[in-house]
Amino acid sequence: MNNSAAKKIASLLSGIVLAVAGVHFTDIGPPETFGAAKKIAQDIHADEPLTFYCGCRYQGNRVDLASCGYRPRKNPQRASRLEWEHVVPAWVIGHQRQCWKKGGRDHCTANDPVFARAEADLHNLVPAIGEVNGDRSNFAFGMLDKATGQYGQCRMVVDFQARKAMPREEVRGAVARIYLYMHDRYRLRLSRQDRQLYEAWNRQYPVTAQERRRNQEVACQMGWGNPYVGEVELWRCGVDGLMTGLLGTVRRIVPDGLGDALGALLKR
Repeated sequence: MNNSAAKKIASLLSGIVLAVAGVHFTDIGPPETFGAAKKIAQDIHADEPLTFYCGCRYQGNRVDLASCGYRPRKNPQRASRLEWEHVVPAWVIGHQRQCWKKGGRDHCTANDPVFARAEADLHNLVPAIGEVNGDRSNFAFGMLDKATGQYGQCRMVVDFQARKAMPREEVRGAVARIYLYMHDRYRLRLSRQDRQLYEAWNRQYPVTAQERRRNQEVACQMGWGNPYVGEVELWRCGVDGLMTGLLGTVRRIVPDGLGDALGALLKR
């Protein structure tokens, strides 16, 4: 097989990749329900299963509290359970819409398409210890003078009297970028004080490699990324794995050396 033939094969295989990728791109679309979003979120976070606010390891819906030195505050049963938390609470989203006055969250989910989309937005979902999710409730985030230790070595702080929560430093930047994104995407009201806080956290705590990876994976499900985290490459969604398999096939069916040459052509 000469180099000209190799180029023809490479062109044909590249065309196959693009055709399959085109079909894949038409399937990209946000989940329609919160239930569907939770199932997708499990897959997205599966390669680094750590709870957001405390950094505990989890498997399935069970949290390994010893992995992060977590000590239940009041509810050991809920503390051992993983839940999917809205960083911007559904309560906050719903209370800015008329549907909530007519029947609360269930009514909004069933009758307000904008609320349903926001409720199922994967950029706003994080894995959390159930007790922390319950304690945080719909409280706003902010800086607190209270010392950590409320949950053992987990540095999340909840002030029930002030109705505020303070996340650990490692995720303050992510919290800020999620809030700013949700504000822009769904036109949520955000007080001047809260905006100043999140803009400060965004500057003080830069985007991490984990955030960028998660943003890319979520974008492949939603169809768009969080611009506060950075740009995403939708063309990569599903293509990398397909290309790897295709190159393996090429190297099995063509002579040594020529297979590598075809691989190089395909990667151009």
